[in-house]
Amino acid sequence: MSGEKQAEEAIVPSFNDTMDHEEKDEEEGDHSIFSVKSFLWHGGSVYDAWFSCASNQVAQVLLTLPYSFSQMGMLSGIILQIFYGVLGSWTAYLISVLYIEYRSRKEKENVSFKNHVIQWFEVLDGLLGPYWKAIGLAFNCTFLLFGSVIQLIACASNIYYINDKLDKRTWTYIFGACCATTVFIPSFHNYRIWSFLGLGMTTYTAWYLTIAALVLGQVEGVTHQGPTKLVLYFTGATNILYTFGGHAVTVEIMHAMWKPQKFKYIYLLATLYVFTLTLPSAAAVYWAFGDQLLDHSNAFSLFPRSGWRDAAVILMLIHQFITFGFACTPLYFVWEKVVGMHDTESICFRALSRLPVVIPIWFLAIIFPFFGPINSAVGSLLVSFTVYIIPAMAHMLTYKSASARKNAAEKPPFFLPSWTAIYAVNAAIVIWVFVVGFGLGGWASMTNFIKQVDTFGLFAKCYQCPTSTSKHH
Repeated sequence: MSGEKQAEEAIVPSFNDTMDHEEKDEEEGDHSIFSVKSFLWHGGSVYDAWFSCASNQVAQVLLTLPYSFSQMGMLSGIILQIFYGVLGSWTAYLISVLYIEYRSRKEKENVSFKNHVIQWFEVLDGLLGPYWKAIGLAFNCTFLLFGSVIQLIACASNIYYINDKLDKRTWTYIFGACCATTVFIPSFHNYRIWSFLGLGMTTYTAWYLTIAALVLGQVEGVTHQGPTKLVLYFTGATNILYTFGGHAVTVEIMHAMWKPQKFKYIYLLATLYVFTLTLPSAAAVYWAFGDQLLDHSNAFSLFPRSGWRDAAVILMLIHQFITFGFACTPLYFVWEKVVGMHDTESICFRALSRLPVVIPIWFLAIIFPFFGPINSAVGSLLVSFTVYIIPAMAHMLTYKSASARKNAAEKPPFFLPSWTAIYAVNAAIVIWVFVVGFGLGGWASMTNFIKQVDTFGLFAKCYQCPTSTSKHH
């Protein structure tokens, strides 16, 4: 039973090196470290964290970036991807520093986290108090809720391009049931093989989009007018902001590591790899199809049917299932803590207690099936705070006193050794994201979102389907 329990609980050692060895001894206790179960199921290394970050960062958003390029033009699309990628890596670094600070303070008080998964709202609570806990919990849970909704919408949108005998709404019902099986995956320890496979799937899809677009060449009469309207420009910009805002699960990924201190630059390294997928594919598809993408938020819809395209669709479907689990798992943890099931050893009891989390996600995906526009709305209203503003402000407030800076568990990084410089960067991020991401982005994305509701209606049966099908709206 100890081996089973180890697989289901997020067991993380303290920051002492000796505990690292004890963890390895525990892992080898009931089965060899080379056993299949250990290899596929029980990950906590730096590499596992890198795969988790990279895999979680690009899922269905890969298919909407060409749509964003058509809204804002090639040059802005490339520049903002790099800008928000760097910005996202910095705030992920801040989150990791705050986690280490919280963890080290608690362990000085002899608090054990052996059977408890630390989450972002608990870090905010421990460092800044209950008001920050409430803010972090509200934004993080809402973002993860809609992040899961987006994966369901994407599943239905993608499968339709292989089998259009069922409408997208029916496919949403089906995939909602499939994704509900993620309740059986205990924690981020157990995503080792899924993270590895997921990144392979998005890598294939990205290079399929790139190569297929170049081979097909530019469509007849192609135009590249973007940007033409401010609403479209800032809608595209907030979708890119959303792209590099996948670290709502950063704390849970860190907590699943045997040595969380090593996380510092993992998100940046993951982002650099993600650039090799997002930049070539978005640029190539926009080059090939141009302004046609303004009415095709899913890039798959413009490519002719082929075995290569169908393979990309199927791989993305599997990856979206994995990403659904990534987004939902922190919600499962929160719900378990609410209903008192978080310390339960039985996987089946925990799975049953998690099911109520899936139902509202399923329902929202059926109400708002707007693939693409919903990314921008979530990006501007939720990601802007969850991923950029709250971590930057929390870091400034945590280290506002001289004693806090002096006793910091993590000192400033080598490339920015001054606390003053860190404060300046954090303040600039807060102002920029609040004005451009939340303000202008919120206005643009909600204007676009309301337009989709007016055009297609709520509970749309087949969003952006071909004309013959769209009569059913």
